Amino acid sequence: MRMVSVDLGASSGRVATGRFDGRRLRLDEVKRFPNVPVQVHDRLHWDALRLYDAILEGLGAAAAASDDGGRIASVAVDGWGVDFALLDPAGHLLGNPVHYRDGRTEKAFSAVCQRVPPRELFQATGVQLLPINTLYQLWAMRAAGDPVLEAASTLLMMPDLFHYWLSGTAAREWTEATTTQCYDLAGGHWAWDLLDGLGLPKELFGEVVQSGTVLGPLRAGVAEATGLAATLVIAVASHDTASAIAAVPFEAPGALYLSSGTWSVLGTEVPSPVVNDHSYAANLTNEGGPLGSYQLMSNLTGLWLLQECQRAWSRSGQDRDLGDLLALAAAAPPLRCLVNPNAAGFVATSDMPARIVAACRSSGQDAPEGPGEVVRCILESLALSYRQTAEVLAAVSGTAPPALHIVGGGSHNALLCQWAADATGLPVWAGPAEASQVGNLVVQAMALGELASADEARAVVRESFPPALYEPAPSQAWDDAYERFKQLKSGTGI
Repeated sequence: MRMVSVDLGASSGRVATGRFDGRRLRLDEVKRFPNVPVQVHDRLHWDALRLYDAILEGLGAAAAASDDGGRIASVAVDGWGVDFALLDPAGHLLGNPVHYRDGRTEKAFSAVCQRVPPRELFQATGVQLLPINTLYQLWAMRAAGDPVLEAASTLLMMPDLFHYWLSGTAAREWTEATTTQCYDLAGGHWAWDLLDGLGLPKELFGEVVQSGTVLGPLRAGVAEATGLAATLVIAVASHDTASAIAAVPFEAPGALYLSSGTWSVLGTEVPSPVVNDHSYAANLTNEGGPLGSYQLMSNLTGLWLLQECQRAWSRSGQDRDLGDLLALAAAAPPLRCLVNPNAAGFVATSDMPARIVAACRSSGQDAPEGPGEVVRCILESLALSYRQTAEVLAAVSGTAPPALHIVGGGSHNALLCQWAADATGLPVWAGPAEASQVGNLVVQAMALGELASADEARAVVRESFPPALYEPAPSQAWDDAYERFKQLKSGTGI
């Protein structure tokens, strides 16, 4: 059986075919395309039409690559959260969706928090308060008297929009809905009282469907344009993080997962949302996971610092291959200097190596010298950040995690995986790297009746993409570094 996954990231998209033989899943990428935002006057937009065109090209490539006459059982889209499209009563798109990095939410966030105390916002939704959330984007439109909001009758999250264009069915998938801060995760419905209190149009928020819902076949025009026939469109765990979680090959219950890329999500599955003073104070978030599961997690900076260093070195004529950088880092002195990866000073893109050197000096540490020491500083700091977050998750959830699973691009980084094991004292299982695509496909297989449960799906993932094991080698040096790291984050120095 062949399926197609469409995985949309903040900078690129990928279309891949998955072939499932009943035991193993094989993944083959057929198209990769850029996802470049467009600035028009004072607004930063997603180019939704260009993305849709690239998706159609990818589906056509999948059909052409098929050795059985283009027979593809199903297709599904996953992507980032919080951003949305608005449709008029006829189902037409009302302008290109606005990018979450657009500045319109800067004032909206504080305005909403003045009307509804932050603790009440968290209680109503269980979601971390972030200015990029859908709630504040909608408030910004309302406050500005945006006519698009007045004309709209339907809100769809970004993967929902593409599912609508592919199938003709307008549905809001659950995992995406839970990223909006407009949804009451504990109650299992939109946060009607919150929306009403903020004067937001409740008619935009329609039925929410669970991950694994079959939306229907491809529209006739799409089938003709792509060469596909009798292909179903499935709303999988459409938030890309939720799709990645579906692909975590858990070995034991209660394990932690780290979806590692430019940004990272460290979390654990919980039986119900954890919405209390402890989770609020810890700045944790609750979101929907695959197949109705609940996830308690923390959003963290990931490999952004390393990627920005590579770009900075490249701009100065010092192109550095990742393998070479990791070799230099492995040879650098251990635990010499540390930074807080989540500090606001690392958000900007300019000259990241200089920013890291400056941060070390300002905290009274010896500054890293050369690329190897900079990279080692970054990776060891990330590992210690994972340790602190893992301790917080364990305390709030009341569990003792037996292991840490790293999926996504960071699972290829052997130094990061080993140092995460050493820092946390937990065995680390690394892989699969293409977790969002793999999770997208296994949920499709479940919707089609090829897999019976999440446990069975994860067994297929383990069989198809065997994870690498990194055994921890904890030491007093790591414990001492952790104390320094906590002092650094608390602002009391090193």
